[in-house]
Amino acid sequence: MTRARRVRRGSLTLPLALGLSDGILNALVLAGGALLRGGRGADALLGVRVGVAALVTAAFAVYVAKYAELREQLAHASRQLNLASRGHLATTRLGRAVAREASVAAAVASAASFLGALFPLAAGALLPGPGWAPVVLAVAALAVLGFALGGAVGGSGIRWAFMLTVGGVAVAIVGLYLDIA
Repeated sequence: MTRARRVRRGSLTLPLALGLSDGILNALVLAGGALLRGGRGADALLGVRVGVAALVTAAFAVYVAKYAELREQLAHASRQLNLASRGHLATTRLGRAVAREASVAAAVASAASFLGALFPLAAGALLPGPGWAPVVLAVAALAVLGFALGGAVGGSGIRWAFMLTVGGVAVAIVGLYLDIA
């Protein structure tokens, strides 16, 4: 199967959606307190710092999860084929393909997470307005993501947008009380 077919089938939907939502939620929870309390507000450096934190955690979490899922599928296939060793397929070309696929998923998720965290904070730093504007931008970005995901998975874009908006507001409230950045 060609890479284009795999992408069309949605193999990158999970890491892309996870990365974008993770990055936006990281921005809300890590910087939400400072932004909502009327502190120093957003600046480009804050966006980069939160983006890097989101990138690193997304890369690690997605690689581990995807690799474990695919390795489990190889182990299951080994059992189904009655192979002597449970890890036999992992030492073949299939094992290398699993590592490659997990790496691609991690790269997509980490880039999306970085951009998801950077966008609202950098936009808030560049655009004039109140200090809480990046929080509104982040929640709006979640709504847009929800609408797009709803359409992509054959669901109600409005319902998805609403649910991601509610989640974003809840995470912003958590960020307000944690007051990390």
